[in-house]
Amino acid sequence: MWQWVLRNWLRKQAAERVAEAVRQRAGAERNQAAGADSDADSDNNAMRPCQIGLVFALGIEAGPLVDLMDEVVTIHGHKFTAREGMLDGRRLVVMQAGPGRESAARCTEALIDGHQPQWIISAGLAGGLDARLARNDILMANQLTDAAGTSLSVDFKIAPDVLAATPHLHIGRLLTVDHIVHRPEEKKALGEQHDALAVDMESIAVAEVCHSRKVRFLSVRAISDGVSDRLPKEVERLMNQPTLAGKLGAATGAIFRRPSSVKDMLALKETALIAADRLAKFLTGVIGQLVDEE
Repeated sequence: MWQWVLRNWLRKQAAERVAEAVRQRAGAERNQAAGADSDADSDNNAMRPCQIGLVFALGIEAGPLVDLMDEVVTIHGHKFTAREGMLDGRRLVVMQAGPGRESAARCTEALIDGHQPQWIISAGLAGGLDARLARNDILMANQLTDAAGTSLSVDFKIAPDVLAATPHLHIGRLLTVDHIVHRPEEKKALGEQHDALAVDMESIAVAEVCHSRKVRFLSVRAISDGVSDRLPKEVERLMNQPTLAGKLGAATGAIFRRPSSVKDMLALKETALIAADRLAKFLTGVIGQLVDEE
């Protein structure tokens, strides 16, 4: 049971180097049917440039958007997975980087080197730090900050009438931290300290790479838990395990220590899927506004 419950937390680790993974693409693979897989190797053929690249931490966040894409080809690289395909006539590359700033930065560099995107979007789920944000709301960050006080502005504009007509869309500051914030009291304190609406673990790292490489950037997050919601503490233990064996061990230990954690994780998975579906639908509209069709 616990293996099934946690399958979305467990990700295959590939053995090839990043440099090899981001350059792999044989011409025949581009003609494969949607959903075809291709493991990266040492082929030095250049990847096709994309119009928009998206950096997610987890497959459960990226999955609903990938499901909307056509002609999908998958590349397994060192500590990341890339899925290239078409969405409404636009070429996308969806990167699954793994959680945390280091993984997000490394994956963003690989995305730029391999695909030269016109735009990069840091996307995924976030925790609410302000009572105005409810579960499944959308945050477009106009400023990013971290616990050390680093701050970056995000240059975009939304017409006031459009914002007013979209009650579940929020514009504001997003905080990036190095751990999962699961206690309501910590969420509230972080929101007040940093004047932030929500918290994630990756966006500012993606933004820093985009800024240094002069690539246009957005951050779009769906709220998976409100400021008063308490996440199971086992989630942080799972996320902090760098290997498949570590995640399995953490899952087994959690279930032995607290059997009811199975129910909690099932509920958390369902909540995450609903938020990710909402995010995917919103992203399709954003993507349509950013670039013209090919």
